[in-house]
Amino acid sequence: MPPKKGLGKGLDGMIPKKIEVPQNTTPTITEVKSEQSKYDAAELLVNINEVEPNREQPRKAFDDDSLLELSESIKQFGVIQPLLVQRKKDYYEIIAGERRWRAAKQAGLKEIPIIEKKYSDQEVLEVSLIENIQREQLNPIEEAIAFKRLLDDYNLKQDELAERVSKSRTAITNSIRLLKLSTKVQEMVIEDMLDMGHARALLAVEDPNKQFELAQKIYDEKLSVREVEKMIKGLKNPKKSVKKEHKEHLFDYTDIENRLKNIMGTKVMIQAKSEKKGKIEIEYYSKEELERIFELLMSVEEEAHE
Repeated sequence: MPPKKGLGKGLDGMIPKKIEVPQNTTPTITEVKSEQSKYDAAELLVNINEVEPNREQPRKAFDDDSLLELSESIKQFGVIQPLLVQRKKDYYEIIAGERRWRAAKQAGLKEIPIIEKKYSDQEVLEVSLIENIQREQLNPIEEAIAFKRLLDDYNLKQDELAERVSKSRTAITNSIRLLKLSTKVQEMVIEDMLDMGHARALLAVEDPNKQFELAQKIYDEKLSVREVEKMIKGLKNPKKSVKKEHKEHLFDYTDIENRLKNIMGTKVMIQAKSEKKGKIEIEYYSKEELERIFELLMSVEEEAHE
C-alpha cells in the first residue's frame, strides 16, 4: 500500500468535532468500543490510568518547568485538546499528546479526553513527529533520530520525507548528519549547551575525543560559531609555524594569557606575529562587561601616575 500524503499539513484535520456521549461514569475500554461503533472517532472521556505513552515516540525529554506550567493551566481549564490514541489489548496508546497526559497526571486528573484512530506503525511515528515539530518540542537529536528511522525502517526517500513533514530536503539532510557527532557531543546538544551552528561545525572533526574536547571548549569559553569554524580550519590546515627559535616562547605566551584572563575576568588572547611583535585581544560579551574592563584599565593607569 503506498504511503499516505499530507500528514505534514497539520493535526487539526485529524480531530473531529466533539460529540457528547451520554454517560455519567468513566467508560471502560469495552464500553468505549461499543459506544464508538455509533460514532466516527468521537471524543471520549476515559480513565487516565487506561492511557499509556508510546515507547517509540520521538520525544524523550520533557522540561519540568514547562510541564508544571501546563499542569497548572489544566487544573484551571482542563485538557482542552484531546489526546490522539490507538487501542491496544487492554489500554490506549498515545499517538499525539504525551505532554498533555503527563501534565494531566501531575494535575491529579482522573479522566482525560481522547480521540481513537487506527494507524500503521509508520503513520504513528509520522503523526508523533509532526505534532512535535509543529509545537517545536523536539530537540535537534530527537528530531534527527525520528527522521532517520522513517528513512531506514520505512524505505522513504528524503524528498518524500521532506514533503510529509513540511521541511526542505536540505533541512532533513543537515538534521540527520547530527547523528554523526559523538554520543557525548549529542548529549550537549540535547542539554542546549551547543546550538545547531556549533554542532554542524564540529562535524568536520572526525575524532570523537577531539570533538568532545572542542565542544567543551566552545561551552566553557562561549565561542561563536565563526570562532569555532576558524579554530577547526586551523586544526585541519595548520600553518607552517613559527620558527624553531620562536617555539620555545609559546609556553610563556600561554602563561601570560592565563594571568591576564584571571586579572580581566574574561578571555584574553595573545597573537604573536613574530618574536618581537603581536597583538592582545580582550573579549567582552555585553556593554556592562566592556565598561567593567574599561574601569579596570583606567584604575591601572591611575595607579601608574600616583
